[in-house]
Amino acid sequence: MNSTPLLQVRDLQVHFPVRGGVLGRVRGAVKAVDGVGFDVMRGETLGLVGESGCGKSTLGRAVLRLVEPTAGSVRFDGQELTGLSQRQLRPLRQRMQFVFQDPYASLNPRMTVREILEEPFAIHGLARGPGEREREVAELVDAMGLPREALARYPHEFSGGQRQRIGIARALALRPDLVVADEPISALDVSVQAQIVNLLVDLQQARGLTYVFIAHDLNIVEYVSTRVAVMYLGRIVELAPAASLYRQPRHPYTQALLSAVPVPDPDHARTRLLVPGEPPSPLAPPPGCTFHPRCPHAMERCRRESPPSYALGGGHFAACFLAEADAREAPAAAPSGGSPGVLAQPSSSG
Repeated sequence: MNSTPLLQVRDLQVHFPVRGGVLGRVRGAVKAVDGVGFDVMRGETLGLVGESGCGKSTLGRAVLRLVEPTAGSVRFDGQELTGLSQRQLRPLRQRMQFVFQDPYASLNPRMTVREILEEPFAIHGLARGPGEREREVAELVDAMGLPREALARYPHEFSGGQRQRIGIARALALRPDLVVADEPISALDVSVQAQIVNLLVDLQQARGLTYVFIAHDLNIVEYVSTRVAVMYLGRIVELAPAASLYRQPRHPYTQALLSAVPVPDPDHARTRLLVPGEPPSPLAPPPGCTFHPRCPHAMERCRRESPPSYALGGGHFAACFLAEADAREAPAAAPSGGSPGVLAQPSSSG
């Protein structure tokens, strides 16, 4: 794996203004993403997990400029994206693609599969000759395990799993380097989910893809991910290699999430950790550690201060004061050949 990050995110913020009153004045802001930072190495999969509404999808869209960041930096292959115009972004969009969650809403119902898959080539002026474009499209449907006859049909004629394969094919048409997959299996039947996940893994190995994989299912995330980032209320609270995070989660929120994962063998099930209450509103996040109102280990310090990102060794980071003592004993640098993540210190706002 190349040691240079393909994607570098620093202190990324996405705040949506909230307006009210007769004049529609700005009364506040929903802090959907509030000071996030991480690296994604070439050829790896960064899993992104957390409760609904924690900002996962907004973060994934902001990375590709499908949602405009409020502040922060996004560098793709060394080039800063946040200051580029849409015209300047266009050549880079060939190398960065998005797989949407809903295969029923993300495909144009008035276009055949052939037209859907040819559209990216037409937009970017690639594969200009009809023969070359036909070959590219045929290779895509073959790679997705779809019959060639599917090219003449419309999206409504396919099952959910087949539609998602078409969406993946469209994302891969331009042979991107980075793919952000936003809950790509959550709208599918359980019997189909494994097929799509295995397809994504096979395509990554065959094409050298880099993934940001957003999902709720922690078992799936463990299976596909090289590293995992856990989000809570717009911030990353823990980031680690998948094996390390699942074996020894360090943040209380991560521990609670993993304790809820079903385990086939009841003798090896985790003790269920119940987290009281609901996540606070991103319109008015609590001061200090945003998890402290629900944390069973909250201290007075947690109510006043935002915990920094503590490096625990081996690329494991946790934004929790409980990890402070372990961080002092951790190695100063990641092991040689590792791919340490970058977990931004939460912003002091809010």
